[in-house]
Amino acid sequence: MDDATDDVNQAIAGELQLMDPRVRASRERAAQLLDPEFVEVGGSGRRWTYDAMLAELPDHPGSSADGPRYEPSEISGVLLAPGLVHLTFETTLGERRTRHSSIWRKRDQAAGWRMYYHQATRVPPGVD
Repeated sequence: MDDATDDVNQAIAGELQLMDPRVRASRERAAQLLDPEFVEVGGSGRRWTYDAMLAELPDHPGSSADGPRYEPSEISGVLLAPGLVHLTFETTLGERRTRHSSIWRKRDQAAGWRMYYHQATRVPPGVD
């Protein structure tokens, strides 16, 4: 396996962890996966910062062990530059289907791969 593939796989592993209800419910665990400069544009159009996301993530859909879970599909990634990976994928959560794009950044070995940017777009029923 080459370094680019390894970097993409590590970013994918982080993305999948952020879909795990146990991680989503833990501000401490989520903080280890989000870059301090994290920004998200959610499916609703809301802009999220690192602090806002950590404060509210435990109450978001997909964060309860006994509730619906995010089901990812078609996940793929590309190394844009050393320390920078772009991922694209789809999720379903109950009946809601969403397309995602995220950028993962690795500033140093100690911090590891962290989500720097995330964009979610809801897919209306009947759209391919």
